[in-house]
Amino acid sequence: MAQGFYHYLKEAWKKPDVETLRKRMTEWRHSGVFTKVDKPLRLDRARALGYKDKTGFVVVRVRIKRGGHKRPRPNAGRRSVRMHTNKNLKMNYKWIAEQRVARKYTNLEVLNSYWIGKDGINYFYEVIMVDPQVPEIKNDKSMSWISNSKKRVMRGLTSSAKKSRGMR
Repeated sequence: MAQGFYHYLKEAWKKPDVETLRKRMTEWRHSGVFTKVDKPLRLDRARALGYKDKTGFVVVRVRIKRGGHKRPRPNAGRRSVRMHTNKNLKMNYKWIAEQRVARKYTNLEVLNSYWIGKDGINYFYEVIMVDPQVPEIKNDKSMSWISNSKKRVMRGLTSSAKKSRGMR
C-alpha cells in the first residue's frame, strides 16, 4: 500500500544520514545558542506537534550542554550534615530547552518541541513557539486557546514538562 509523504519523512529520521547530520551539527555548534529558523527541520514531527506554516508560528533551534546537573556544594552557613548534596536535577533536557527559549523570547508562547540531534557536547532541539497577539492565531479556532494562557512552560504544562513531572 502506498504511503504518504510524512510517513517517508518519519522513516528517514529513524536512520538519518550520518555525514549530513555531522555537517549540520558542526554548523549548529558554531552558531548561537538560540537560532530562529525559517522552516522546521523535521516537518513531520513539527506538524504532529501543532506547527502550521502561517503567521504567528516561529521555530527556534536551541543548543543545550550535555552532562549532569548536580547541585554545587554550599560554601558556608550550614551545619556539616547539610553541607553535602547528592541530588541531581529532575528536569529533562527538553524542558530545560523550552524554558530557556521562553525566557529569551518573552512575547512568544511555547507550544511544543522535538529533538533534532546530539553530539559529544550538546543536545539540539527545535522549539515551536506561537505569538498569541497575532490576529491569525486569535481567529484560528484550533489555536485561539493559547492567547489566554500565560507562560505554560514555566508552569510545567508542556508535554515534556508533564513527562518530566511524572504526569504521563
